[in-house]
Amino acid sequence: MQKSFFQYGHKVPEYEVLVLNEREARASAGILFLIGLLSLLNALMIGNIIATKYFLAFFTFDFLIRVINPSYSPSMLVGRLFIQNQKPEYVGALQKRFAWSVGFFLSLPMFYYLVLHWEPSMWKIMVCMFCLVLLFLEAAFSFCLGCWIYNILMPEKSKNCPGGSCGLTFKDRVQQFDLSQKIIVASTIILLSYGVYAYLYHTPNRTNFGEAIAYNFMSEEKKEKEKEIQYQRDLAEFEEEDLE
Repeated sequence: MQKSFFQYGHKVPEYEVLVLNEREARASAGILFLIGLLSLLNALMIGNIIATKYFLAFFTFDFLIRVINPSYSPSMLVGRLFIQNQKPEYVGALQKRFAWSVGFFLSLPMFYYLVLHWEPSMWKIMVCMFCLVLLFLEAAFSFCLGCWIYNILMPEKSKNCPGGSCGLTFKDRVQQFDLSQKIIVASTIILLSYGVYAYLYHTPNRTNFGEAIAYNFMSEEKKEKEKEIQYQRDLAEFEEEDLE
């Protein structure tokens, strides 16, 4: 177990490297994903930014603590509360520290532009959504993008990855796909993708964010037409006010 504040991870006898509990990390990722999604939707749909500001401040602080010592991370400790009766799944601490460092540096511009100075834009919101996607991938599938990047950049590869994926060289029959299963997977992905497309482009935009997405995917010609329509609308409203 951990002997000092400056030791990153726990020493478990049967493991040659310092390790962390992956179940705890996944639980905390799920908690952060749920709160982050609700706060972001709250800001986008009804324009209430308070919850988003608090979440982003907490997210930045939490990931800073994780980089220093995850044993004191608030979200990790809350996650431990829910999974304390489950058998730990140990993973290497170094790759998780690298991944959480990436998360922390992603949080810094969000903290500056959306907490200290509320200056939202589509691309800043997209960074928030990207972080939520990473949290979802870790919580749902135990996939850590930062750990994957760590394996590419570092000469010494990760050890003790979730589910033993570091040393996986052969997939059991239950992990493989036959032709019919591949067709089902491909069809599901296509249908889900079309559903997202239909939602974004065939549903009237009722939020500023939806309008921003639609506008950024327009051609330049269509953007000019939209500007002209808006100009004519504003001009008509101005003339009506003059008549009154």
